[in-house]
Amino acid sequence: MAESRLDNLDKIVSLSKARGYIYQSSEIYGGLAAVYDYGPLGSELKKNIRDHWWAAMTRKHDNVVGLDAAIFMHPKTWEASGHVEGFNDPMIDDKQSKKRYRADMLIEQHILKLRDKGKDEEADRLQGQLDTTGSRKGLCEDLHDIIISEEIRAPESGAFDWTDVRQFNLMFKTHYGATSSGDDDAIYLRPETAQGIFVNYKNVMDTARVQVPFGIAQIGKAFRNEVVARQFVFRMREFEQMEMQYFVKPGDDEEQYSAWLDKRLQWHKDIGIREENLRVAPHPDDKLAHYALAAADIQYHYPIGWQEVEGIHNRTDFDLSRHQEYSGKKMEYFDQQEQERYIPYVIETSVGLDRVSLMVLCDAYREEEVDGDTRTVLKMHPKLAPTKVGIFPLMKKPELQELAHKIEGDLNDQFMVRYDESGSIGKRYRRQDEAGTPFCVTVDFEGLEDNTVTIRYRDDMAQERVSVDQLENVIRDRMKSWKPE
Repeated sequence: MAESRLDNLDKIVSLSKARGYIYQSSEIYGGLAAVYDYGPLGSELKKNIRDHWWAAMTRKHDNVVGLDAAIFMHPKTWEASGHVEGFNDPMIDDKQSKKRYRADMLIEQHILKLRDKGKDEEADRLQGQLDTTGSRKGLCEDLHDIIISEEIRAPESGAFDWTDVRQFNLMFKTHYGATSSGDDDAIYLRPETAQGIFVNYKNVMDTARVQVPFGIAQIGKAFRNEVVARQFVFRMREFEQMEMQYFVKPGDDEEQYSAWLDKRLQWHKDIGIREENLRVAPHPDDKLAHYALAAADIQYHYPIGWQEVEGIHNRTDFDLSRHQEYSGKKMEYFDQQEQERYIPYVIETSVGLDRVSLMVLCDAYREEEVDGDTRTVLKMHPKLAPTKVGIFPLMKKPELQELAHKIEGDLNDQFMVRYDESGSIGKRYRRQDEAGTPFCVTVDFEGLEDNTVTIRYRDDMAQERVSVDQLENVIRDRMKSWKPE
């Protein structure tokens, strides 16, 4: 059975629309750039990923508790966190087309074009210039000088008619209250979920009776007004994060950082992602965020290249110290055993739910040659599959439909199932293959006599005869023993 794997993102975009995973938001009005809706299968996939992340954090660690903080937060939160002052991207506008671009991304695209032309020495020189801009002041001026000196043209218009590079804050600003009218009433949609954890650190510690080290986990929406390349749900303006902030004693942070990096990498493997498509990329010292003592990305090899899916950071005591300064509230922890006070350091694990969803779809995608035809199949881990079992009566006969519906009702308590009696059995199999359904059960006339059915397995298309009474056990055993190919 010849097999090929995903070579471009367009195939996932097409399959996601066709099978009800992901739609363009407001599509009937022409769509809204970088905003997407999750359909019937996509919403189930996201829920399954959420559930497995939540269980890995809160059920497998007795010192990690959950939180669901509000999207709106007091404006001073974002002053303390540094977002008001420093959450910016360097932007440049093409005067001809009025399109806006991230200046550093324009240069990176130019470097890729040079490499495609075999001009590696020139590309290396320019990459060196770009690498040094982020570590000194005058970033906007430096990027502008590179764009002008290299005569980089606008991607869409082809014009060489640029504005100056300037910093653009990525937070969405709105107004709070029925009588709001000006900047005095300005409030932001949160650009990250972490700050909701930090401002509730004392509340959780006092009410959940936890002691350092302990963690707070949260899943929620965040919003960033980014200039977005065509990368589907990889980079969006409205997205969902799964974050855990782990509070530790200063001095224990390096050990905990390494431990959480290993745990998080293993989680991605446990949800069925192939090991060869994952890697850890530590941040060099001169590229660390202002709050970080150490940081690393867990990257996945998407069709658009190696990209971050999760970040692990040692945030030191930056966040709690800043909130203590701006709020006037003590953020110290008193260690009764050691009789000492300190502001805890924080080890952060932050993973994008949308990026994980895209990773699962990309990693599962296969095209296989079967008897001269091409079979498209999503070989994702059965525990993540939106539909676990497809149930088919062989023909539209009342006695077969009755037994099929009975099996549907019995399995529905444990699994997401889908009844389908439309088209040939082969076509029904193919529909479920594209949807990623790991098990299909066919009810035929033989089963009316001996209470058996045929179960067909998605990955290798093998079939076997199983007693109806044993169906649930067979499915559970297969799910537990599944491994990525």
